[in-house]
Amino acid sequence: MVERTSKFLLIVAVSVCFMLILYQYVGPGLSLGSPSGRSYSEELDLFPTPDPHYVKKYYFPVRELERELAFDMKGEDVIVFLHIQKTGGTTFGRHLVQNVRLEVPCDCRPGQKKCTCHRPGKRETWLFSRFSTGWSCGLHADWTELTNCVPGVLDRRESAAAKTPR
Repeated sequence: MVERTSKFLLIVAVSVCFMLILYQYVGPGLSLGSPSGRSYSEELDLFPTPDPHYVKKYYFPVRELERELAFDMKGEDVIVFLHIQKTGGTTFGRHLVQNVRLEVPCDCRPGQKKCTCHRPGKRETWLFSRFSTGWSCGLHADWTELTNCVPGVLDRRESAAAKTPR
């Protein structure tokens, strides 16, 4: 008899936990009404009025955000990919060297993390990233480190490529 009641209590406890979890995940999507009397979409507005103490640090005009830049892969242009931790940067960086359709695709060899991404008809690189040049400017270099480091690394690579016989 004791075994039956303990099994019954276990089943009831598990059912209650399941219903609580289900209510937390499914409940907010349902229009069950809210205790405050406002609709659910009104409650989603976390900041209904701007905070008077908040000062915008960075202002990006719409025309600047929608600006289009021409990238000349055959010329001198270089894309510098700033890898930021925990933002999907590794996935995006790998996508740049493996999945983008190019006139001359990046050469990715199995077992190696680095790929060589040359310009069409040249032995110069058009992409400066972890997956094309490695950690040339240090592990997780920030914008300042990259700004100071990238020109020197590219000059060294181009001079080394010019020295090798073709």
